[in-house]
Amino acid sequence: MYQIDISNRYINEVSALLEYIILGLLMEGDMSGYDMKKTIDHSVGIFYKASYGSLYPALKRLTEKQWVSMTEEPGNSKKKKIYSLMPEGKENFMVWLAGPLEMSRNEFLLKIFFFDYLDEDTRTALLEEYEFKLNREIGRLQAVEQIVAGELAEIPNPQNYYYRVSALSYGMLFFNMEKQFVDNIKKGAELP
Repeated sequence: MYQIDISNRYINEVSALLEYIILGLLMEGDMSGYDMKKTIDHSVGIFYKASYGSLYPALKRLTEKQWVSMTEEPGNSKKKKIYSLMPEGKENFMVWLAGPLEMSRNEFLLKIFFFDYLDEDTRTALLEEYEFKLNREIGRLQAVEQIVAGELAEIPNPQNYYYRVSALSYGMLFFNMEKQFVDNIKKGAELP
């Protein structure tokens, strides 16, 4: 029973987080679910992954709460749904946004904590696989940084995007720090 309660609470926290991401995107303007997914992948996707399988149920919940409205785009044979932020959705988003910053969970560190239970070959393989993923993310962020730098150079008030760019910088610092941490663990494991 206890494990189920924790699991349900975690699922609810993750679902609520996606709902706030959606509300934040809609602060920018109306969007389709497809456009939201693309925007998530190219922005907050650095630190939050969302699938269509989680996005559309979240949009349905937000519509039921009347935080978001949905209209079908006229003249579109696929009945493209466009979502808009409602006043109550904006109010709830702003309350959440102004709330205290929370420490996040880190499954990576939790697993490292228990790594002594694994054999050396499994530990090494997992660390090398994780290091490969980190290098891939670092490369992806470097490409995004170049694109963002070019876009910021062409807009009139780049300082209006300071916090978004700061989140990108955090991503680079975070992945580089984790890469250094993995390198240190691998070196430490080689010691007698």
